[in-house]
Amino acid sequence: MARPLRIEFEGALYHVTSRGNARQPIFLNDKDRNDFLNTLAEVVERFHWLCHAYCLMDNHYHLIIETPEANLSKGMRQLNGVYTQIFNRRHGRVGHLFQGRYKAILVEKESYLPELARYVVLNPVRAGLVSCLFQGLEMEQLSCHGR
Repeated sequence: MARPLRIEFEGALYHVTSRGNARQPIFLNDKDRNDFLNTLAEVVERFHWLCHAYCLMDNHYHLIIETPEANLSKGMRQLNGVYTQIFNRRHGRVGHLFQGRYKAILVEKESYLPELARYVVLNPVRAGLVSCLFQGLEMEQLSCHGR
């Protein structure tokens, strides 16, 4: 059975998630997290995305992405592909880093964006990884790499 087509259009807003293969970590250290964020920044610039929020967990990530052009699939192929190459090279690995396809849920911007942003940024608190959202973070780590 064929995979369902992605719904893409100009100005779309998505909640994007991608999980490590077999729920394994996709970030082993801060260098990995910085490399992912640098790759995300390059993709945001190249594909003219707007990144409203993000959260990096050990074995998955969340992004809230707005696409002024209908190009989510192209950008996600770049993001996950380039980051996988960087991660595998650093850690002496080969093969898949991510489990299956990324998930992208189309979001109603006006009615759901604030609630979704809260959900995304509070993910580490709900998971019990931090007791306060700002614990141990520098101010620049709280910003998103947008245009």
